[in-house]
Amino acid sequence: MDFIERIFHVAPDGGNGTLELALMSLIFLVIVVALGMKRARSPRREPLRGRPSIF
Repeated sequence: MDFIERIFHVAPDGGNGTLELALMSLIFLVIVVALGMKRARSPRREPLRGRPSIF
């Protein structure tokens, strides 16, 4: 994982990949939190009243 070195031609972490790993972990965390917030805000269906469901 040295995409920062390849793209920007600098090695802020000395070329060992620590910065890239931290960046990818942060991006993954942001995606997981965003999806969790989206799911929490989605309206929940009310169960049908009256006839029982066949499923």
